Amino acid sequence: MSFDGKVVVVTGASRGIGREIALAFSRQGANVACVATTEAGAAGTVAAIEAESGKGKAYACDVSDSASVEQLFTAIQGDLGTPAVLVNNAGINRDTLLMRMKEEDWDRVLDVNLKGAFLCIRAVSRSMMKARYGRIVNVSSVIGQTGAAGQSNYAASKAGLFGLTMSVAKELGSRGITCNAVAPGFVETDMTESLPAEMREAVISTAPAGRLGLPGDIAPAVLFLASDGAGYITGQTITVDGGLTL
Repeated sequence: MSFDGKVVVVTGASRGIGREIALAFSRQGANVACVATTEAGAAGTVAAIEAESGKGKAYACDVSDSASVEQLFTAIQGDLGTPAVLVNNAGINRDTLLMRMKEEDWDRVLDVNLKGAFLCIRAVSRSMMKARYGRIVNVSSVIGQTGAAGQSNYAASKAGLFGLTMSVAKELGSRGITCNAVAPGFVETDMTESLPAEMREAVISTAPAGRLGLPGDIAPAVLFLASDGAGYITGQTITVDGGLTL
């Protein structure tokens, strides 16, 4: 797969899965717009890209805020050109049992994880439609497929991405734009560091792969869906979970 000269936007690019996705695109020749809540966070990923002689630029954006998102894509268009690929990876969790969950924790998780993807897709869709080309990949989660106790807000946001993905695929497909999703399982990131030991062992013993995933396990699926070779795949979800949900 080659992304030579293509502009790729990756949200949530400061660490974990997003950082690995940004690096993977850079290694295939893309010019990567690395987006995080702070420019300093995104700059760390850009530094890693440049250390490998790749091209990237750091941007700060609150993806849940429409004005911030519009400013982001205006800046990317001016700095780098029309994005060919958008990866909606930005996500947070605020886990607690439903009866204890604060309304603001429900709202914030839905705003970042689901509304953020909608706002970014809306912002980039016009330029992609004009170019008659685009690849959109939404990073969801197996929790959106199975649910999880103590994660009703997170599960709802990630399940919502599946519906968003299919709807966008139907709306934009005639303009040469595909929209797909990747659903990672339990991956070794900052978000899973707090997993109780018994839950970690349960995942490892249940998954046929016999281990938790790594960010590098997710990036290849994203790159495939963003490639020219996946041009006839749209509205689909690839689950990357070591067989956990079998």
